[in-house]
Amino acid sequence: MFYLKYRPKTINELDNSKVREIVSKILASKSLSHAYLFVGQKGTGKTSTARIFAKAINCQNNLFADKKNHSFEPCNHCGNCLSVDHGNCVDVVEMDAASNRGIDEVKKLIYESNFMPMTTRYRVFIIDEAHMITSEAFNAFLKTLEEPPPSVIFIFATTNKEKVPKTIISRCQLVNFGRASQKDIINMLERCIKGEKIIIDKKLLPLIASHSDNSFRDAVKILEELVIQQKLQFEDGNIFLGFSRKNFLEVIDKKNLKEILSWTDEFVQSNGSVKTLIEQVLEELRILLFKQAGLTLEEAPDVKLKKREIILLIKLLTTAYQNLRSSPIESLPLEIALVEFYNEVTQ
Repeated sequence: MFYLKYRPKTINELDNSKVREIVSKILASKSLSHAYLFVGQKGTGKTSTARIFAKAINCQNNLFADKKNHSFEPCNHCGNCLSVDHGNCVDVVEMDAASNRGIDEVKKLIYESNFMPMTTRYRVFIIDEAHMITSEAFNAFLKTLEEPPPSVIFIFATTNKEKVPKTIISRCQLVNFGRASQKDIINMLERCIKGEKIIIDKKLLPLIASHSDNSFRDAVKILEELVIQQKLQFEDGNIFLGFSRKNFLEVIDKKNLKEILSWTDEFVQSNGSVKTLIEQVLEELRILLFKQAGLTLEEAPDVKLKKREIILLIKLLTTAYQNLRSSPIESLPLEIALVEFYNEVTQ
């Protein structure tokens, strides 16, 4: 699978450019915290970064082992690096808090943290889905995080920072992964394409990125699906992913209700994701709004919507997005929003 085959193995290979810069500065300083909180949505590289971090601080051939060496990158050749990569390093422990969330599991982990490293410089405990840990178990962590053993580093990874107690957050150094940017996702896709020697229409890459829910993992899965289905030309990939040839905003801009609803129905009948469509249109509207304010973030759609129309669409589509989960018909909230927009702007 592409997302496993092309998983980053060094800091420089991290697809998230923002995180790459933050982690590089942490490692270059050699001033390590005893606990880190990696926050970001799914598929943005939290676990991969945690593993690379564990390799870097325990590598036998970089600046952490030799002061004369100025590189903080893991060498990926020494015994410590290889054991972390293979998942059999006794000093790098990964725990899925979704299935190990109780007080007993956390007490066991705390007990293990009292032992000195067997083969590495630091014992690293990577706790994924940290927000799933119970309140009682989090409380058990407080003392250890306040006065941890000097050779232990905890890395908590979570998609829901708001569910992590403030007492835990205050004891951790925060690394915010944010959402994967379209530019970073496209760079990652190009790395996979080059490695696999795939011949693909490059116009498909932004389309894949827009379908990825701002997730590197989801984007590379879509790429692999297109490769398997041999939908590597723009028109084939466009239809396969559920988009018609016309940009949806261009159709809306015509303010022809029959054409708008026909486009929407065709999209739904071709198994397009209404959730993804609304997310993409909202992102395009955001870019348009910034463009009208004199700011250019990315290439804006070629439409002539007025500022009040853009704001109205954003409000209606945001409401439609919130109603998707409770709607008996997936497309209905979107269709209602489009009819309301048409009625408002054609009065």
